[in-house]
Amino acid sequence: MYGVTPQAYDRAITVFSPDGRLFQVEYAKEAVKRGATAIGVCTEDAAALIAYKAAHSKLIVPESMQKIFDVDDHVCVTASGLIADARRLVDIARTQAQRHRMTFNEPVPTEAIAKHVCDLMQLYTQYGGIRPFGVSLLVAGIGKSGPELYEAEPSGAMTGYFADSVGNAKKEVDELLEKKFDRKMEIKDAIGIAVEALKQTSETKLTAENVEVRYATKGSPKFIPMPDREIAKYLK
Repeated sequence: MYGVTPQAYDRAITVFSPDGRLFQVEYAKEAVKRGATAIGVCTEDAAALIAYKAAHSKLIVPESMQKIFDVDDHVCVTASGLIADARRLVDIARTQAQRHRMTFNEPVPTEAIAKHVCDLMQLYTQYGGIRPFGVSLLVAGIGKSGPELYEAEPSGAMTGYFADSVGNAKKEVDELLEKKFDRKMEIKDAIGIAVEALKQTSETKLTAENVEVRYATKGSPKFIPMPDREIAKYLK
């Protein structure tokens, strides 16, 4: 074993290094860090997802760059990393949501969707011939117990949060959220803090076209997109 470099253990997902690391999973997490920043906030009465859409060309149609996806009326997902991977996971989550509704005649709990997705992501860290999903998801929803927010990592780890971010500025955004976010605040104020965090960490000027926001409340549990004119007010 002497003289063996760490690179000798990064060829397959099923091989642990001597210090107990799975390099392919760590590489998947690096893919997430290279993705555009996305933020989730969860107050006592509402939940919201805020995502930055990085347009690399003026020729791109902004509406085609979707970063927040509906799973069910009361559950939404945003992601950072390989968005193609995220879309596949969202399709699986949608199928699970409809299966739960057909079986139990009730909306699927947000935690159940997050757990189902995480179980699949963990499965992709166990078998040869496949690779981990190079994406982290923020799953937000309104359930019987109120608003909920979960993060799903490439390793399959699932964690609940009141406010969280994924993407290339996670550390800076989380620090700002820890300082300013309060679960008792109004959802519009929480969204304002999230947009402020995006502005402070973005290398390019933010516009209403490259910021996407969706939110839902206990009284109106269906996630609705925030109009561009409202987003523009936050950016000012």
